[in-house]
Amino acid sequence: MPPDTLPLTTVEDAQRMLDQLFAPWVQALGLQARSVEGSEVCLRLPVGHEMVHGGGVVCGQTLMAAADTAMVLAISAQLGAFQPMTTVQLNSSFLRPVPRQTTHLDVIATVLRPGRQIVFGSIDIRLPDGKLAMQATTTYALL
Repeated sequence: MPPDTLPLTTVEDAQRMLDQLFAPWVQALGLQARSVEGSEVCLRLPVGHEMVHGGGVVCGQTLMAAADTAMVLAISAQLGAFQPMTTVQLNSSFLRPVPRQTTHLDVIATVLRPGRQIVFGSIDIRLPDGKLAMQATTTYALL
């Protein structure tokens, strides 16, 4: 299915988009769609050894990629389907390290302000106990 015809209103739609739309290295993260509620999407990121750097914690690049991916889905949910877009800004704050033994993280992306050309959003990445590990704000341009 061409990307511009991928609807996004359900968890199944979100998983289909994860499986078909994103680059292979993003797909390799193993993100799993958990919920789609209006303009909010929750993904699960299973933590694997390949995500852990020499310091014994999950690397920030993994978290930023998961956050960016989740926001594309949240914007698509807001619009009802995928529309080409590009990240203009992604500002991340890493609030606590994610230890290597962590099983998974929850990635919650929310559209804060949709516009005709610019969309603002927020992403929280939480540990299994609910503690906030990373918080990001984003700006996207609809193409």
